[in-house]
Amino acid sequence: MEQLEASPVRLSAAVDKWRAKGLDTPLAAGKWNVRQILAHITDTEIAFGFRLRQAAAETGHVIQPFDQEKWAAGYASADVETALALFAILRKWNVQFLRGLSAEAFDKDVTHPERGTMKFRTIVETMAGHDGNHLTQLTA
Repeated sequence: MEQLEASPVRLSAAVDKWRAKGLDTPLAAGKWNVRQILAHITDTEIAFGFRLRQAAAETGHVIQPFDQEKWAAGYASADVETALALFAILRKWNVQFLRGLSAEAFDKDVTHPERGTMKFRTIVETMAGHDGNHLTQLTA
């Protein structure tokens, strides 16, 4: 949970370091730029929020996957400041939701069509891992 709470500040700091280089500079050949990564992280936070709430509310929930490349079609025009602010508030809202759940909720089974059956807590761990992956890209 601490990692999840720290991500908005860490993300903002990483973006600040890229401002001089340019937020539209790809991180590597064929890879997304900072603007696109921010839009992706924010969209993913929306998806995680929906997944968390459905999985907590339902028995035997099946997660709906999404195609990140198709979602990314409009990322080139995403506003960086809006993405940062929205990610921060969504993350705060999602962490607040998670903190309100019982310990038993984290042991519920959920199914991802591509990854199989997992525990609810795996969704939370995946959120932290997703953050870490993109923060590593932005700080490397």
